[in-house]
Amino acid sequence: MSELRLAERRSDAGDVDGAVAAYRVAQGKCGQLRPRRRAKAACAEALLGEGEALERGNRTRAAIDVYLAIPPRVTDDATTSAIATYRAGELLLRVEDTTAAWTALWRVVTDWPDEGPAGDALRTLLADGRRRNARALADELQKILTSLADTDVADNIVWSLADLEEHELANPQAARAFYDRIPVDYPTSGLRDDARWHAARISRELGDPKGAVVRLRGLLATREVAFGAGSYFSIWLDDAQLELGKILRDDLDDLRGAITAFEQLPELYPASILRDDALYELAVTHEKAGHHDKACAALVRLAKLDAESKYIARGKDICPP
Repeated sequence: MSELRLAERRSDAGDVDGAVAAYRVAQGKCGQLRPRRRAKAACAEALLGEGEALERGNRTRAAIDVYLAIPPRVTDDATTSAIATYRAGELLLRVEDTTAAWTALWRVVTDWPDEGPAGDALRTLLADGRRRNARALADELQKILTSLADTDVADNIVWSLADLEEHELANPQAARAFYDRIPVDYPTSGLRDDARWHAARISRELGDPKGAVVRLRGLLATREVAFGAGSYFSIWLDDAQLELGKILRDDLDDLRGAITAFEQLPELYPASILRDDALYELAVTHEKAGHHDKACAALVRLAKLDAESKYIARGKDICPP
């Protein structure tokens, strides 16, 4: 629409009043466009654009009013409603209208839990609420989880509960239980691998190395290779491989299992920055197992891999020059 292009140019030029006027003209005409999806997209752009122009012009209160007025005007557009209400909540926090801000942000989570802004709103609530009353926030999250368990925001709620329990509420057992729920209840969640990693970390801190091993192996089992179509690797996989070896060696005295774990890291993750860590730990483990020649061979591999590695000097304690 020409009105939208005009509004954008005026906004970019700092003409807030001109931009708002153009966006309002666009709002009056956008519904006439065809097909319907084009009209819906144009109307969303015109409505949100007015709020954005006011926000960029530092007319915060006016922007809040515009954003909050959008949901009743687009009852068939959950995405736009969620975006507008989330933006209003963020701005309300900025002007320290906390009650209104939280009302708006909670509404995004509960009314539009399958929209992207629900996760954004939840993160804002977590960041703001943890310093106000972490216990009350956790209790409220528990309440809404029951009704939102089958929605897209549910895994984020569980993650937030785990975060609060571990840090503000000092209950690592509860935190681990929440982290454990994510791979089971929400196996396609983008938080799945992070949850396994943190549950394993907490398990070791709790003196449960076997539990840590189970969770790390569950994480490592997610390794997938799609030949020809690219590969997916969790950012935690090489960390998990290294941590598995350390726990097997240091906590469970399983030297054979540790050696296997350390040997696999450079092979399975050839681009990992932890390859020199794995080779050094492999040397340490071989030395502990009485395999001095193998320990020195691992250090030779390490030197060939990275002559500047910090482990070169440490390795001299095992195999002096």
